[in-house]
Amino acid sequence: MATNSTKACPVPMKATSNGVFQGDNPIDFALPLAILQIVIVIVLTRVLAYLLRPLRQPRVIAEVIGGIMLGPSLLGRSKVFLDAVFPKKSLTVLETLANLGLLFFLFLAGLEIDTKALRHTGKKALGIALAGISLPFVLGIGSSFVLKATISKGVDSTAFLIFMGVALSITAFPVLARILAELKLLTTEIGRLAMSAAAVNDVAAWILLALAIALSGSNTSPLVSLWVFLAGCGFVFGAILIIPPIFKWIARRCHEGEPIEETYICATLAVVLVCGFITDAIGIHSMFGAFVVGVLIPKEGPFAGALIEKVEDLVSGLFLPLYFVASGLKTNVATIQGAQSWGLLVLVTFTACFGKILGTLGVSLAFKIPMREAITLGFLMNTKGLVELIVLNIGKDRKVLNDQTFAIMVLMALFTTFITTPVVMAVYKPARRAKKEGEYKHRTVERDNTNTQLRILTCFHGAGSIPSMINLLEASRGIEKGEGLCVYALHLRELSERSSAILMVHKVRKNGMPFWNRRGVNAGADADQVVVAFQAFQELSRVNVRPMTAISSMSDIHEDICTTASRKKAAIVILPFHKHQQLDGSLETTRGDYRWVNRRVLLDAPCSVGIFVDRGLGGSSQVSAQDVSYSVVVLFFGGRDDREALAYGLRMAEHPGIVLTVFRFVISPERLGEIVNVEVSNENLIGKNPKLDEEIMFEIRKKASVDESVKFVEKRIENAAVDVRSAIEEVRRSNLFLVGRMPGGEIALAIRENSECPELGPVGSLLISPESSTTASVLVIQQYNGTGTAPDLASTGTESMTSPDKDSE
Repeated sequence: MATNSTKACPVPMKATSNGVFQGDNPIDFALPLAILQIVIVIVLTRVLAYLLRPLRQPRVIAEVIGGIMLGPSLLGRSKVFLDAVFPKKSLTVLETLANLGLLFFLFLAGLEIDTKALRHTGKKALGIALAGISLPFVLGIGSSFVLKATISKGVDSTAFLIFMGVALSITAFPVLARILAELKLLTTEIGRLAMSAAAVNDVAAWILLALAIALSGSNTSPLVSLWVFLAGCGFVFGAILIIPPIFKWIARRCHEGEPIEETYICATLAVVLVCGFITDAIGIHSMFGAFVVGVLIPKEGPFAGALIEKVEDLVSGLFLPLYFVASGLKTNVATIQGAQSWGLLVLVTFTACFGKILGTLGVSLAFKIPMREAITLGFLMNTKGLVELIVLNIGKDRKVLNDQTFAIMVLMALFTTFITTPVVMAVYKPARRAKKEGEYKHRTVERDNTNTQLRILTCFHGAGSIPSMINLLEASRGIEKGEGLCVYALHLRELSERSSAILMVHKVRKNGMPFWNRRGVNAGADADQVVVAFQAFQELSRVNVRPMTAISSMSDIHEDICTTASRKKAAIVILPFHKHQQLDGSLETTRGDYRWVNRRVLLDAPCSVGIFVDRGLGGSSQVSAQDVSYSVVVLFFGGRDDREALAYGLRMAEHPGIVLTVFRFVISPERLGEIVNVEVSNENLIGKNPKLDEEIMFEIRKKASVDESVKFVEKRIENAAVDVRSAIEEVRRSNLFLVGRMPGGEIALAIRENSECPELGPVGSLLISPESSTTASVLVIQQYNGTGTAPDLASTGTESMTSPDKDSE
């Protein structure tokens, strides 16, 4: 009589539960458990990313560490935790979701690679890429013999050799791009070389990995591996023939500014899945099919960008971190035991770093790249990150890497990526070069010789305020006497962890580095509308305009502004206020984080700073020079900032279409000393120079007597709050107010109110308050004093963030 001695198979998990009230435990079911896993992963990785932010580490470091922590190396050592949160029966669902996220991430990574740019890769970048692949690949094969003789006995020799070679020679292009952006090196010459070389390295590494996978099948027949490799080559050639024409046709039917049809998006995602299915059926990996589709899709036009926006947040933010958990569950650092294992870890890490750095260094020096830049390139090319984990996980799944070797390789990848940022910051500091640049003379609008060129750096973070800002600049050009006006228009664009941010960098770099080149921009679909608007302004007004684009993370975009102002020798930086006017006339915050950008610029700027509160100066369209007819008012209380606002107003008064009214506020003799009952401290009188103020007012009176475009009004103040508001009421129909941010004297001190916007100062805050009777635009100006500005903002919680400066164009 036969007995049933087989073990019972685990019962497959049902998708959803009936709820706790019917006696079901949700984590015993696939969907609730997957939700719990995703939430834990996102919370842990985001917390780690926040903790590592001061070290300027890319988010992938936090995700790798988080995955290892959840695995058997730390939290997974608790069997209760592992069985409750990551039971073995749930790993199939987890890894399926993780690989689906990986598939679409590789599709996005393919979209980041510009094949046209690869074809035009220079000799330097190509040489660095080849050296950065060949020497580490050879050293990887050499170290594989040591591992095979010790901890990796019995594995397939050929596949193991190639996997080790690829693992040591790979450079993670997406991670490198974000490190370069974080270090302000994306737009420098060294950044261009690193990005170009990494892109070539990336493509070569995927080809080698495809070869390694073809050789690592469970079937020992070499003929099978040959068929896998040939079928993979056939797929690539077929995709090259079929995919580009189809997507070029789609791209031609998608127009800038119009929504992309849902049919095209769904068809593209379906093509990605189908190609992933084909490559998986061939025996390579589904991600290769997705990567090939991403590379072959044309990057011109709005379609590629729209495609990324539909996919990237869900993939990068939700599904991709699951891949790091799936990897971390396979990583057990505890398997690295004894002197031999730790010695092998040191050997592999040293070999990886030595091969990359030495190979890159040798070729760089041969191309006469300076030693410091050559060493920096070596460390940058040594970045591993996610791409390395993909290689290692495939090797683990194919039984080419055992647990101990896998753990050693994961730690090597983590270490090499972690050291990149601090080493590059220590070796290569562009800030050193910035300090060597000569000082420049005119850092303020106020100057002895008004015929010298006025250089203005004006900043934007949206298209809505462009017409008003151009109208302001048109009014600022005066009568073009002397050397005239030079405008640098800096478009501020935020760089995030998103793939589309890197695609944005590619588009900007095509048109000149680090900013838009005014000679190289064509007004096609990819043209920046800010650049186009300023080019039109330049043609119509004959003002020298140089449009540029700065791409940086929000935490340090103020450094781009200050560095650009210094390099371009600007006299004043004009920033947009963080609130915008609504249809009912009220001001509403649209991007509150730009408020902190403005505060940091006020603290660190190398020149004067103006904050422009746009209330529709000139209407919603650009006003031509002959149609300019503005009434501009300067409210003068005294002090350094007020003198700077007055100097700007006098330049505007040179324009034939502008009438300037200067309101000077003085204390009534009978109320002298009674306006305020508090002691006037030195801080309140910063920049207050009564003698200089009187000299300037004398000149204004004299000018107003002979020049109809300048009017002078002196207001005697008895009740500060009432009389100042009354004066504003008289000129409330004006188009623009010019005020100092921190006016000096007792009157200004008396009208100071608790304002939510100290960056505007007391008078600016008064003009934009809901109680104010005017809806005119306001330009609040702070004069550069050379000893550090805006002391009142230093205590508002504004953090001082430092990073290497961006190189010049």
